[in-house]
Order: sequence, then C-alpha cells, then structure tokens
Amino acid sequence: MDNTSKGGNSTITFDDLEEWEYTISKSDNSVRPTKDDKRGLSHMTEQVIEGIVNFSNVTQHDVYEGKDTGDYTVTITISEDDANQLSSKGVKIKDYKGAKQRKFKTQFDTLKVLDAEGNRYKGEIPYNSLVRVKYKLGKPHPVHGVSTYMQAVKVLEEAEMAEGVSDF
Repeated sequence: MDNTSKGGNSTITFDDLEEWEYTISKSDNSVRPTKDDKRGLSHMTEQVIEGIVNFSNVTQHDVYEGKDTGDYTVTITISEDDANQLSSKGVKIKDYKGAKQRKFKTQFDTLKVLDAEGNRYKGEIPYNSLVRVKYKLGKPHPVHGVSTYMQAVKVLEEAEMAEGVSDF
C-alpha cells in the first residue's frame, strides 16, 4: 500500500511527515510545514524557570475533581518578569492574591526530580521550596493557551514542612 498524499506538484509520504514541523501563521491562520525537527516539535525548545512551589505532584498523578488526570505536575509562583515573558508566548498565567502562578505537567513517569547537588530527589517537593523547572512549550490552543511540558525539576532550596504535616 502506498502511504502518500498528493498536494500540488509534490508527493509526501507518511514517513516524511515525521521530519516536518507544521506551523500556524497568526496573520492568515494557515498551516505551513517547515522541515526542522524529526518529531515536528521544533517549537518545543527547552527552557528553564525558577519559582516557589505551591503544589507538588511529582510522585503521584494530579487529581482534579476526584479523578486522576494522568499528569505529574508542579505549580509554582513565578516572578512578574517571568510571568510577562511566558504570557507573551501565549502561556496562561494564574493570579492568586497578587502572585503569578503557573502549572507545569508531564505524563511521563520518568520525570527527573533532583536535589541541589544533582542527586535523585525522593518524595513530594514541600510547599514553599525554591525550584528550577526545565520545560518545553507546546502548541497554542485557542482556549487554554500554550501548554508548559515539564522535563525536569531541581530543588534548589527545600522548605521545612510544618510540624505534624507529612508529604502530601
């Protein structure tokens, strides 16, 4: 069976599609392939951000309205400058009592979580810990904005948990 699609004067096999990135032009909403990344995800360049942990779900999936989301997540408070930079890229930022927050997620259970020395971190990251998150931006969504896909987390300063409180 010939897995090809004819478009204009050229034929592109499905195998070739893995080597193409499809970009959406904001000016005319057209979709254009541009050869770049083998997985078609060149817009997903790795970036790093630092912030203070609000919620950590790096050892168990996040739960929303009683249902497992299938995602490992960390929500952090970020600086105003970082919030503006993310927002300019189409990422939605939450404002909680004047603090800018963003959730980073992954569905991969191979998420690297490291301590300040680069050793594997065990357990959930305590509230108020300073972390550095390595992430990639996803494709734009008309309602939800651009996703932030977590690649790794480094705990720079671990916060002390209050007495009588265990890992969440």
